[in-house]
Amino acid sequence: MGWMAKRRLRTGPTAALPAKPSQSELLRIVRLADPDARADGDDVLAVDVRVHAPVEAEPELVGGELEKVWACRVTAEGPMPFDFFDRYLAEGIAFRLGGLAVCRGEVTDPAEPGEADRGGPAVILPVRPTDEELLPLLDGEVEQEEEFVYTVDGVRVLVVPEKGRPPAARELLPFATELTAIELRGDDPARLGALALRLADGLNGLVVDRWRFRVDAAEDVLPPA
Repeated sequence: MGWMAKRRLRTGPTAALPAKPSQSELLRIVRLADPDARADGDDVLAVDVRVHAPVEAEPELVGGELEKVWACRVTAEGPMPFDFFDRYLAEGIAFRLGGLAVCRGEVTDPAEPGEADRGGPAVILPVRPTDEELLPLLDGEVEQEEEFVYTVDGVRVLVVPEKGRPPAARELLPFATELTAIELRGDDPARLGALALRLADGLNGLVVDRWRFRVDAAEDVLPPA
């Protein structure tokens, strides 16, 4: 691999993986972020963002954290549906395949526990719920910190406008001009996932993870075993 190719991988965003994924596996994962993603030659296209076919790279790409590295570089070829969609794709792929993410020379582990406010699952809705609709679903003693911010049994619940239009929520767009997100924060991912699914069921929304990949089961927010 030439120095320019190595530089592009390090600049990223790049998903650095411990094993080479098949194109079908990569496509399955990317379709969680964009249901209309498709194969394009050996690559995968999501909206106007290309996930390049995996190439073998040196372990130095991730500072020796992986013995073997298969790198999938992600590049935007047109307007993105929301800011950092390309980086979110790389991190979401790395999370699901037990890898690391590389962006601008920085290596991160998407599965590493972070601060409670770093990000958790969210429920995407076509309309903002009223307190009468939301609070009974939280199932506990709810404290209101400020307008549209609540705490229930150590979980923070933030009701905010959704930035951009994540492709995973495309099915809601015909019914809304602006989407709403119920963001959940806490230190127990499985509990957050279960709460998100309950809220989505009660409010007719859908659940995405912090990278805006669709979530269908609570364990989807947990790193692979």
